[in-house]
Amino acid sequence: MTARWIALGGLVLLGAWVGSLPARAVERSVLPGVIDAGSSSRESRQRAVEALPLGSMNDAGRRTVEECLRRTTLYRRLPSATISCDAALLDFVLAKPETLVDVWRVLGISRLSFDPTGPGQWRLADGYGTVGAVHLLHRERHDRGGLYVFHGCGGYSGPLSPRDLSGSCVILVRHAHAAPDAEGRPRQTIQIDAFLDVDGLGLEIVTRTLQPLIVRSAAANLHEIGLFVSQFATAAARNPAGVARLADRMTRTTPEDRQALVTLACGSRAATTRGGDLGADGVQAELAARWLPVEDEAIAGAWQPGH
Repeated sequence: MTARWIALGGLVLLGAWVGSLPARAVERSVLPGVIDAGSSSRESRQRAVEALPLGSMNDAGRRTVEECLRRTTLYRRLPSATISCDAALLDFVLAKPETLVDVWRVLGISRLSFDPTGPGQWRLADGYGTVGAVHLLHRERHDRGGLYVFHGCGGYSGPLSPRDLSGSCVILVRHAHAAPDAEGRPRQTIQIDAFLDVDGLGLEIVTRTLQPLIVRSAAANLHEIGLFVSQFATAAARNPAGVARLADRMTRTTPEDRQALVTLACGSRAATTRGGDLGADGVQAELAARWLPVEDEAIAGAWQPGH
């Protein structure tokens, strides 16, 4: 399976946040429990609907969500993921996903473009046929974690479907503190509920043919993104100078957001876990190794931590 075969893994926001890393990493991951987990049950869907903060949203946002809920073609609760990072870092990349996408661009591991068009609004293209727009409708932060409601609309044209597909989706993202890992690093859990509305002509294609592929690829890619954020935080805490130089290459991100990303990724552990400065190239090789295409792995293999 290649990335073009999972381009429809959520038709807009799932194609961006949950379906954007190369499938090479998914292929070599042993994730049967993760990939097969999650739920489309009526009970899970009802709980997700009840968790949507409709009473706290503005009128336009509430109407948008309610319309998508009435027309939902495919609902899915993805298996929760656990990420080793500070809550502030996870909250930042959820609020400003273009920064994480810019890191992937610098590393050469994704074709995705995710460009801001206004506050809380983005235009996306995954490089394999999915294009669209994403809008952050609502955001909440509290002591235990946070909550986001996104709306996406767009379409797909490519080899997966005999006809062009279009539609919209509402994505409920919740994150909360989890118990620290064995080394005492903070961890967060993230839960995503997706409501997908596919326009009429594509309804049968999605529900009868593509639904299993969408479900499995979305779950696997969420797992991979969690691993990447954890790895990025670890690299930043160990080698803040190298990560800072890598961030200088993020030309699609504002200097203020580049600095914020590095600062949050380093966290309070940077002063005590600082290692040798590997430079931007060393950090780039370390971060990209898992997600490089097969032909590039030999290059990454030439660099190892401490060399």
